[in-house]
Amino acid sequence: MSFIFRTESLLNTSFLNFEFSKEQELLREQARAFLIQQCPTAAVRKILEGNEPFDKDLWRKIADLGWLATVIPEEYGGLGLSYYELAVIAEELGRALAPIPFSSSVYLATELLLRNGTPEQRREWLPKIATGEVIGTLAVAEDIGRPTPQTIHTVARNGSISGRKIAVPDGDVVDFVIVLVRCEHGNGTSLYLVESNDFSHEVVATIDPSRSHANLEFKDSCGELIGADGFGWEMVNDVFDRAAVLFAWEQVGGTQSTLDQATDYAKSRYAFGRPIGSFQAIKYKLANMYVKHTLARSNCYYGTWTLAGDHADLRLAAATCRVSAIQAFHYASKENIQTHGGMGFTWEFDCQLYYRRAKLLALNLGSEHWWQDRLITAHEQRNQAA
Repeated sequence: MSFIFRTESLLNTSFLNFEFSKEQELLREQARAFLIQQCPTAAVRKILEGNEPFDKDLWRKIADLGWLATVIPEEYGGLGLSYYELAVIAEELGRALAPIPFSSSVYLATELLLRNGTPEQRREWLPKIATGEVIGTLAVAEDIGRPTPQTIHTVARNGSISGRKIAVPDGDVVDFVIVLVRCEHGNGTSLYLVESNDFSHEVVATIDPSRSHANLEFKDSCGELIGADGFGWEMVNDVFDRAAVLFAWEQVGGTQSTLDQATDYAKSRYAFGRPIGSFQAIKYKLANMYVKHTLARSNCYYGTWTLAGDHADLRLAAATCRVSAIQAFHYASKENIQTHGGMGFTWEFDCQLYYRRAKLLALNLGSEHWWQDRLITAHEQRNQAA
């Protein structure tokens, strides 16, 4: 399906077509075929119910496919492709509910190094990320609630990091973490890279154990400054906007998979001599799921365009697709359970897997309300600039 957006206020052209190219659609077909075979819901359930923090075999295979290296430049061992290709991969990973630390390492750690790392830091870490040799993540929050520069108490003193971070995505499996810290002098914040042998972790129980989280403890940990000292919060906000588009694609993929599951069940489950999908109540649920999914996908197309081109509207587009994707995935996963009726609530059915992932992704990078505030602020700033 192709979505056409009117953009006279932004560009000289009247219309833009954001549909993926034939090559990108071919990548989608290949990625989907691979994940259907290598990451069925049984594989997700195995991680959910077992003791392994992620699917290491799947991680090795996607590293061999080059997915981790998608947007990493060739000079650092990557493929040098665009964010369109990465968006396609993100959607398919979301569709499969892949239980791997892809988002932490690719959307967060890689992006921070690409945009703020020194050439030496890029040469040291990006080739290892590209091959899956190392996993990275970003640690920001220290307490319940919205993080702000004022809530950051982890401190850097002469390159030594001390403090605590909570609910860090994949914090128990990473080889390094990029930590937001308070500057020793002044009210600014900075980012430091700390390797895993220099901090301790405690696994945190979440609604979706197929994506692990951990609390991290730093005690005079050796850190290496990333980017400009005193501008950590600005760098985090920048990477949040960029990662929001890719997380939204994962949510769009999960929404599509949930809609497909609900639709298939509505066609095959009979009540009173006919498929339940023929009843108005079920039709209403499925139609609403489709509308919310289509809106979120439409927003994500535009978000990807702004991301790939570093467009001035990235902040607005990121917040828009993030909010719509959160709403779409949550609604679809909830109504999928309702469509399945009493059986949808049982452990044996896979409905729970989508609901768990929807709730978890809704809190990654901040809650829906937080992104709604960012959306309003971005609109106000755009109107003021007009």
